[in-house]
Amino acid sequence: MSGWWGYLEDRTRREVDAHVLCDRRLMAVKAVWDALRPLGLDLHEAERVVHARYEVLGDRVRHALPDPLDVRSLAARAATHPGRVAAVEARWDGDTVHDWFVLLVAVLADPSGEGHLATVHHRPGGSAPGVAAAQAGRALADHLGVPFHFASPDTPDTPDVSEVSEARRP
Repeated sequence: MSGWWGYLEDRTRREVDAHVLCDRRLMAVKAVWDALRPLGLDLHEAERVVHARYEVLGDRVRHALPDPLDVRSLAARAATHPGRVAAVEARWDGDTVHDWFVLLVAVLADPSGEGHLATVHHRPGGSAPGVAAAQAGRALADHLGVPFHFASPDTPDTPDVSEVSEARRP
């Protein structure tokens, strides 16, 4: 385990372990990073400290259940958003903890906006996130009688660095 754990106060250790036991990884990382950043700890090392706590606590961690992807559950979630569902959309997102995942959103009209429907992570033994999200999104869109859009179901649709740089130029 990282030597950084020994630098944490007992109170912070208990806080980190409580977050880990409830599968709140980002909150645990934040607690470690906030406490040890003044000593030179970087974000990636804070993630490694928390990863080590997941390994130590093992089977005691109450992992969050994945968002349901069945039509009934997604339709019920869509109905909770204000406005009429005009379309269902899937888009890639990612972070250093979860790698790539797909967000399913309801595109809303009257009032316009969007509402979160599900986050689709890689599921061991299951379909890839893009495949699972495309199937669930298409099924919901068909059920609601609205269009479905997923620009890149096979791979994350990240912009080319030169495109981002060009877009930021005045």
